[in-house]
Amino acid sequence: MLVTDVQEIDAYYRALLDRAADHVGIFYVGVKTTGVFCIATCRARKPKRENVVFYTNFKEALDAGYRPCKVCKPTENAHTAPPDVAEAIAWVRQHPKERLSDCQLRQRGLSPERIRRWFQAHHGMSFQSFQRSLRINTALEELRAGRRATDTAFDSGYDSLSGFAYTCKKLTGGAPTEAAHVILIHRFTTPLGPMFACATARGICLLEFVDRRMLETKFKDLQRLLQARILTGENQHTRQAELEVSEYFAGTRQQFALALDTPGSNFQRSVWLALRAIPYGSTASYDKQAEKLGQPQLVQAMTSANAANRVAIVIPCHRMIDENGGPASYGGGLARKQWLIEHERRNVGAGGMPNRDNTNQLVHIASPVTGT
Repeated sequence: MLVTDVQEIDAYYRALLDRAADHVGIFYVGVKTTGVFCIATCRARKPKRENVVFYTNFKEALDAGYRPCKVCKPTENAHTAPPDVAEAIAWVRQHPKERLSDCQLRQRGLSPERIRRWFQAHHGMSFQSFQRSLRINTALEELRAGRRATDTAFDSGYDSLSGFAYTCKKLTGGAPTEAAHVILIHRFTTPLGPMFACATARGICLLEFVDRRMLETKFKDLQRLLQARILTGENQHTRQAELEVSEYFAGTRQQFALALDTPGSNFQRSVWLALRAIPYGSTASYDKQAEKLGQPQLVQAMTSANAANRVAIVIPCHRMIDENGGPASYGGGLARKQWLIEHERRNVGAGGMPNRDNTNQLVHIASPVTGT
């Protein structure tokens, strides 16, 4: 929200002048004279007190019309793991079968309490839960590769096969030999804020900003449709998603080569395919899109199917506008939608990387009633 308390504003302004690292992510300062917003540690020349406003959430700064500062990159750096947390994460990813205890963290000069707070705030789980998920995911990968459950269990640090089976069932809902079907979730940052990438062994099934409306509902629907539980971890698809989305924001990618695993009705899938046919840098209205596809009566159904899309940017629902040329709605926020549209228009002539999928053709929209 917009900060209005004078004493709080004064404290935030002092923190801005001091480049106070402990205030990163606590406030976002909008600079009236430049139209940008920054985090506390920004190295740019400091604005005068009367030329700044403070927000507690970067999305509110975006909604107010401010652009992310190119110096401090607030939407990325405010949510990037600080050095001590990043060090702990890097160690765990390099040693996925081992457990990094609080005692070991302290021996490395790291604060377990600070790391726990960061994980709860940014991942919604404890650091130990994060480690358990990675260990189980690594074990499941080995089981899928044909390794014996007993060998995998002891090699992953479990004292018994039963203990391994209990933890696996608790996290995935099934025994180790039955739990091959899981949804892995990976968090990464972008210029418009952090995103979650979820993937099965087949491909990306969700790509959303972490503060998207109704995200918890989308998680529940996804688990129900795929009959799998969400588990922290990475695979080739989540890593590819992070790479391609980064290239998209850098302006070097206009089409995506990601494999997708998007459960839905035949009608929903055909609408999502039609969304991918809208050219980069362009927009389309629901009524015009329905007319092109020969079924103008399906505008409302197309709107609902568009809202059910779980793969932002790659399935570009941000390119849909209303019949009057307005932005319509967007689960990630209208400010983000406008930014994405303008970003593509700026880079439309810059080339890009080819897409394996043939999505540049209009497709037949199935009936929402029959699904055929």
